[in-house]
Amino acid sequence: MEGPIAALAALAVAASLVAGAYVFWRTVWFWRNPPRRPPPGEGLLAPADGTVVYAIRLTEAEPVVNLKRGLAARLSDIAREDMALPKLLIGVFMSPFDVHFNRAPLAGIIEFVRHHPGRGPNLDMGRMHRRILGRREPYYEGSGHIVQNERAVTKINGSIKGVTVSCYVVQIAARTVSGIDNYFEAGDAVERGAVFGMIRIGSQVDVIIPWRKDWNVRVRPGDRVRAGETVMVD
Repeated sequence: MEGPIAALAALAVAASLVAGAYVFWRTVWFWRNPPRRPPPGEGLLAPADGTVVYAIRLTEAEPVVNLKRGLAARLSDIAREDMALPKLLIGVFMSPFDVHFNRAPLAGIIEFVRHHPGRGPNLDMGRMHRRILGRREPYYEGSGHIVQNERAVTKINGSIKGVTVSCYVVQIAARTVSGIDNYFEAGDAVERGAVFGMIRIGSQVDVIIPWRKDWNVRVRPGDRVRAGETVMVD
């Protein structure tokens, strides 16, 4: 009997450790908000911790990405607003283990914050997470959440290298998300690198800005970035 009892005891200890680790992650680790120091200059900063899944320059009215046969994502699907081209779109995927507080990519004035319900139930982002872990590009393949899931769109009017720009920050919820938080309202001033919101549990944040040929895109798919510190465009 000692063998089965010992095995059950070991199983109980392992289950307790797993449960304790989950509680710690969900109630403490997930809510961490480490201080960040934005680098000098006016370069566009990453809005989230995570992995870059696309960095695309759009000069024609074409799909941003072809997710799979019969399903494509356009800027209007992501931002829920028609936009004039050319544009630059950068997407950052946050795993459940990344810091989930989002930071302003540039200083400016908030023009609006708009919440959009999903076009159906929120889809799981596990496929994108697995492709990132396996380093299988394109990381967005089959990821219907890009066009379907609930999102909040924040428009910030600011400048990059002295050029006035309108920057859209799109917080895209995952299936398990319990809320998208925004801490600013229309008319508020926000500092570059300041916390402006968060998404509770795994999600994605996209940034859309006008594209200029004299700007340098410093990230590519697969790069790890840190909110408020990594310069994505200068």
